[in-house]
Amino acid sequence: VRLQTQPPSSPGQPPMYSGTFDCFRKTLVREGITGLYRGMAAPIIGVTPMFAVCFFGFGLGKRLQQKCPEDVLSYPQLFAAGMLSGVFTTGIMTPGERIKCLLQIQASSGEIKYTGALDCAKKLYQESGIRGIYKGTVLTLMRDVPASGMYFMTYEWLKNIFTPEGKSVSDLSVPRILVAGGIAGIFNWAVAIPPDVLKSRFQTAPPGKYPNGFRDVLRELIQNEGITSLYKGFNAVMIRAFPANAVSGWQGLCFAFGSLRGCR
Repeated sequence: VRLQTQPPSSPGQPPMYSGTFDCFRKTLVREGITGLYRGMAAPIIGVTPMFAVCFFGFGLGKRLQQKCPEDVLSYPQLFAAGMLSGVFTTGIMTPGERIKCLLQIQASSGEIKYTGALDCAKKLYQESGIRGIYKGTVLTLMRDVPASGMYFMTYEWLKNIFTPEGKSVSDLSVPRILVAGGIAGIFNWAVAIPPDVLKSRFQTAPPGKYPNGFRDVLRELIQNEGITSLYKGFNAVMIRAFPANAVSGWQGLCFAFGSLRGCR
């Protein structure tokens, strides 16, 4: 988020952060280890319902396309089911993302406006009502709908590849499940990064800066920083993508089978 939202540097001046590891180092030096966990409370509050509706949405998307429960869906159909999952999670993700981004950038900006997640939510509501808390909903949809479709389609494809002939997906070992989830997460974020950059910029901007929404953000980024600015934070996202989504894939399989059999 800090890489995605840093302003362009003045001519002859170095940027605030030259890259992922420079951002990591400066955050650690200035704020200590806790600086790496800014805004953590908001995503933690939403993570349980988010995962619940995520896999519920995927399951519903599959059932809507099946004539009977035994029907095997094609990969485009799995992509469509995954996109429905992204629609379901947006309502939970948007407030958490908004609060998280604001808390993550305020330390680097030097202005401490919010003391924590609840204080941030309260002040946003006081300033702009529920619309202030849900600022960036459209961009969250633009990020999560195609990215979730890509994640679930790739995850199911990899599970099928990793399943030995004559065996069931339920027989997959934990390492194979983790690898499938991790690689699917990389595909997920390859799709999600451009709208995620736009979302971070939009959600952390002062009120009224972008009256036409993401179109203004996109225009400003491309005019001032070029098309590559849509991939700011690429390295940081990819470093996180594999381990985070490997665990997500494992959780998804546990949800799917309704027990922890094979997940211990």
